[in-house]
Amino acid sequence: MPILEHAARPSHPREERWPHLPLDEWSATRDTLHMWTQIAGKLKVELAPFQNQLWHTALSLTARGLTTGALPYGGGVFTADFDFIDHNFSLTTSEGGRKSIPLYPRSVAHFFDETLSCLEALGIVVQIDPMPQELPDPIPFDKDTIHDSYDPHAVNRWWRILASSARVMAEHRSWFRGKASPVHWYWGSFDLGATRHSGRPATPPPGGYIFRVAEDEENWAGGFWPGSGPVDYPAYYAYVYPQPDGLPDATIEPGAGFWSTEMREFLLPYEAVRSAEEPEAALMAFLQSTYVAGAELAGWDRERLEFQEIPKPR
Repeated sequence: MPILEHAARPSHPREERWPHLPLDEWSATRDTLHMWTQIAGKLKVELAPFQNQLWHTALSLTARGLTTGALPYGGGVFTADFDFIDHNFSLTTSEGGRKSIPLYPRSVAHFFDETLSCLEALGIVVQIDPMPQELPDPIPFDKDTIHDSYDPHAVNRWWRILASSARVMAEHRSWFRGKASPVHWYWGSFDLGATRHSGRPATPPPGGYIFRVAEDEENWAGGFWPGSGPVDYPAYYAYVYPQPDGLPDATIEPGAGFWSTEMREFLLPYEAVRSAEEPEAALMAFLQSTYVAGAELAGWDRERLEFQEIPKPR
């Protein structure tokens, strides 16, 4: 499979495309931003039409940050957009209405209250569940005065990592002809991810509604995660569900990648990609080698599921 053959190689300096971002330098900001993005994600939960595997709930990357995409309300649509260059959160309606909330150090409760006030001012009536998802010991948004940090420089570096990673992930996705997700940003787990599916059903793992809907088919998943808990550094991840026998012992590339017994997935430290001679090629090798290992061990019909050559327009 060619590596970034179809997209021009980035012309920006390496440090702009793959900036340094140790978790301990921005963990407080990450925790606050996580809650802010969950508020935007809850808008999608309430208003976006359902899609399989809960794809309708994810946020998408833009040239400046993250967006909900167009959400229906009344007789029109609106978008909620994070801008990590000018650092604001904007609500824009198809009728021409717009409200913008500056991003600066403030509590989650303050941000939540201002978001609801802006929605009301735009005539958008929606009730958001104030309880964060996929977190231990969650604090309701309207009660959270603990998380109140925002470092714009760190956030911009994180977003640039997302943008560079998404380019490679989208190229990797283009060679798969079976069911596959877009490159999504998941606000519950705070990670950039993409999935491929074999077409065969699977028994979901225990864990409630999210797992029951998102993991009801055999799939490979890969993406970027800034780290938390036992992984105190940013890393790329990949796993196969259900996990086939022999997967932890599979050989993957590049050599810095490894199987995490605790996480039950392959990990590749971000620094290994950032410091590689060709970061894009290193990330592509990780994505492709973990996919091939999982697909082969799980007996996927790769001939049916993969393009041998991407069709080109005439």
